[in-house]
Amino acid sequence: MKSFRLSLAAAASSLALLTPGALTGAFAADMQVVTSIKPVHSLVAGVMEGVGEPALILQGAGSPHTYSMRPSQARMLANADLVFWVGPGLEVFLEKPLETLAGEATQVALSDSEGLTLLEMREGGAFEAHSHGDDHDDHDDHGHEAEEDGHDHAHDHGPDAHLWLDPDNAKIMVSAIAEALSAADAENASAYAANAAALNERIAALQTGLSAELEPVKDRPFIVFHDAYQYFEKQFGLAAAGSITVSPEIIPGAQRVDEIRTKVRELDAACVFAEPQFEPRLVEVVTEGTDAKSGVLDPLGAEIEDGKDLYFELMRGMAASLKTCLTK
Repeated sequence: MKSFRLSLAAAASSLALLTPGALTGAFAADMQVVTSIKPVHSLVAGVMEGVGEPALILQGAGSPHTYSMRPSQARMLANADLVFWVGPGLEVFLEKPLETLAGEATQVALSDSEGLTLLEMREGGAFEAHSHGDDHDDHDDHGHEAEEDGHDHAHDHGPDAHLWLDPDNAKIMVSAIAEALSAADAENASAYAANAAALNERIAALQTGLSAELEPVKDRPFIVFHDAYQYFEKQFGLAAAGSITVSPEIIPGAQRVDEIRTKVRELDAACVFAEPQFEPRLVEVVTEGTDAKSGVLDPLGAEIEDGKDLYFELMRGMAASLKTCLTK
């Protein structure tokens, strides 16, 4: 397990060079805070409640792996004073724009927050070693070509980046958000600190409630569309058995689909879960001829209204979907 430290020293040093008035009044009122994805936006909005409203780049059902920004969103980045994102392991589309458009902004990669639980990406559609043939479509999906040349391209950016699905990580992210906002807007530091404390209490209560709700289905195996849920699984003791495709950018070949269908049968998997932003037809193909039911998991809150409550609705929605589909 690898840990990272949120580095705000450079930002704090730069801010210290400004005149005292620069951190109060007009600057605070005009500060442009931009966020990458809906879960991050929700946590930032909670910390900023009563002070300001953060902007959101990736709206609706877009995937952070493949998203293309519109001109209005590029302008949003260009005008940003502070940008919050998970990091290059998730929002691949933001790497270059952050360099070219938001070079003057303070950028906070929340995956660098000190104290996070970070999990390594899992290998293979069934989360275990398995045989494969010469089907070219399956090679990239399994990552075997990368292994052969000694470099796993899927892991260029480190651990699994779906950090917010672990409530303990979400609490650490909230504290990091409050720290960054306070460094940029000292006048409202007390408000950010109070909001962060209240938000973390809500997250702790959510965590307790979801643990109780999911307890009855902890031992029932299921398959997910792509491997995005291990933080949620480990936090609540769930029994995910595999994914249909490792990478959401790559459509699985016929061999992989057949492997997963076989795995569903072998494990007597109770459910196979699709996602709003990905093709549900694959789930129908995988479950054909098995006893598995199908469901939908929404790790990004694609179908939930933006705002400070989205994180809580997202987590409760995932728990409800899992419990409904996994209940015998």
